[in-house]
Amino acid sequence: MGHTNDPAVIERLMRTKGRWAIVGLSTNEWRAAYDTSLFIRDRMGMEIIPVNLPGDPVHGEPGYRSLLDIPAAKQPVDVVDCFVNSHKVGDVVDQAIEVGAKAVWMQLGVVDEAAAKRAKEAGLDVVMDSCPAQQAWKFNL
Repeated sequence: MGHTNDPAVIERLMRTKGRWAIVGLSTNEWRAAYDTSLFIRDRMGMEIIPVNLPGDPVHGEPGYRSLLDIPAAKQPVDVVDCFVNSHKVGDVVDQAIEVGAKAVWMQLGVVDEAAAKRAKEAGLDVVMDSCPAQQAWKFNL
């Protein structure tokens, strides 16, 4: 049986203030990660860390090339929000496990059952094929 999102986990992740690494967040305003990351920061009140291949800063926040490049002062990462293709998300999940993240959130259309299983086995909370901005109405955020 595949992964099923737990509404209690979604609500806890969305309500508990923390640090979210947004993997795939770039300065491209036309990408979903751009506006969703603003929602996570400004509406949910989370600290965001942009993670993108060039390591570019986004929304005034310093960027990093990978989760492994985020300095110790910005660890631990509470949630790794994955805006990458499904065939690439397994590597991101493995990095999330390596850096000691507490949860992985795979965005809409991002599905990797094996990666979700690895994350759960490592003790991480997992949300898959979902967007916090679209879940917010359920929790009055």
